[in-house]
Amino acid sequence: MNTPTLHTDRLTLRAFTEADLDTFSQYRARPEVAKYQGWSDYSYSDALSLFNNTDYANFAVAGQWYQLAIADSDSDHLLGDLAVHFIDEQQVEIGFTVAPENQQKHLAREAVTALLAYLFGTLNRHRVTATTDTENTASYRLLESLGFRREAHFRKNIFFKGAWGDEYQYALLSTEQTATQHV
Repeated sequence: MNTPTLHTDRLTLRAFTEADLDTFSQYRARPEVAKYQGWSDYSYSDALSLFNNTDYANFAVAGQWYQLAIADSDSDHLLGDLAVHFIDEQQVEIGFTVAPENQQKHLAREAVTALLAYLFGTLNRHRVTATTDTENTASYRLLESLGFRREAHFRKNIFFKGAWGDEYQYALLSTEQTATQHV
């Protein structure tokens, strides 16, 4: 299955193109973006490697990660990205990153809502999970606002950037979706 293209009022969610990589690497290299991520520095070569190692022609393969572009529906300019990991045939893990200049505009909410509708509706997946740093208030508030349940608080479970950190794990079942999640 090819990577889908999803549309909302303001956004297009699609496979990355090589033209996205400069913007992608620039916002991922910013300290405020990298703060809660597994990297400190992010270069164009990192972005190119990720792009070249993603099989967009075979989307939704169990065990594989995919990066989807969050693009402006009018200009097609990259605003952020979604990470999608197909754990197995029924479970999916997601993540989201929005460039700092595009934050506070509810773009992540709009993008994740569209992605959930696709995962639960079109692909008929059973469960979607997400993990976030306990200090990343914006991330966990978004998940909670979309109906995700906090299933775990892992204390000092990850050695991250020179210190032990805590994480929250969230999940949402297809049967738990609410009307507020429809775009």
